[in-house]
Amino acid sequence: MADLYLRALESERKSLWAMCRLKGLSKDTPERRRIAELDDLIGTHKARKA
Repeated sequence: MADLYLRALESERKSLWAMCRLKGLSKDTPERRRIAELDDLIGTHKARKA
């Protein structure tokens, strides 16, 4: 069965990362902070699943 929550998190992270790369945003922008938050959420979700 597909893990839709994990897919949604990874999709949001991927789109934010692409936008940051295109715009050349620095580390202290809200978008980059959201990427770091998503990394934490993805990591905890994968650890809980294992």
